[in-house]
Amino acid sequence: MEYNEILNPGLYNYWVVIFLMMVGFYIVIARGNLVKKLVGLNIFQTSVFVLYISIGKVTGGTAPIFGEGISVFSNPLPHVLILTAIVVGIATTALGLALVIRIRESYGSIEEEEIHAQEEDF
Repeated sequence: MEYNEILNPGLYNYWVVIFLMMVGFYIVIARGNLVKKLVGLNIFQTSVFVLYISIGKVTGGTAPIFGEGISVFSNPLPHVLILTAIVVGIATTALGLALVIRIRESYGSIEEEEIHAQEEDF
């Protein structure tokens, strides 16, 4: 693969996906704060959304509504799946935040190292 093929304007969406995925993954690994880990997971999840939406788009395609002169349609399945994934993502984020609140009430901190230190003391 040549250098120009990698920087093809049609591939920018994949570079954005890779960048967002790595940023989200780094935040999850590098940060000890539980809220920051949830933010990292949401960034990672957003990169997956962008990937699936990019796959569903067909160049020159329109919405899958029949009409005269329209013969190329974009695939609606990835878009529908992503709508479902967004709802599930919001629900899991809400659950994660609720767990963070309960952890804060129990341990007095949301920092991972402080929680582990308290667990070792028992």
